Amino acid sequence: MLKGRAFKFGNDISTDLIIPGKYAQIRSNLPELAKHVMEDADPTFVTRVKPGDFIVGGKNFGLGSSREHAPIVIKMAGVSAILAKSVARIFFRNAINIGLPVLVCDTDKINDGDTLEVDLESSTIKDVTNGNVLTFGKIPDVMLRILNEGGLLDYIQKYGDIKV
Repeated sequence: MLKGRAFKFGNDISTDLIIPGKYAQIRSNLPELAKHVMEDADPTFVTRVKPGDFIVGGKNFGLGSSREHAPIVIKMAGVSAILAKSVARIFFRNAINIGLPVLVCDTDKINDGDTLEVDLESSTIKDVTNGNVLTFGKIPDVMLRILNEGGLLDYIQKYGDIKV
């Protein structure tokens, strides 16, 4: 069970908003880069986010260039999952590969600051603040195993390959 606060953003959150291009020169220093995550979308985000919190987006989350650093620094900032109406496919795959769940669901009833409980196995999101229960598509077993191990590399290091 994942539990945390919702940080709500709108539609079309690009990888440029997740990692501002002006920090491209420090992309090899991930801890430093993580200090600037979501800065252009919300300059206060990195100072307010706590381990376990959620990013809640609208449509087309993670669009733009395929910066694999984008989901990494989101995870490093403490975010336990991203919830969005739709997600750019390469961002989705990059996030799963590093062990960051991305859940496609209707985010309209989630408000900024709501406390959420997410159960990846039952595909449910309980908004503790307002009592709403949302669902998302079942995560395939292979993806759940990757997420449970912390990402694809950790999974392969532990098991040697993926059992589909």
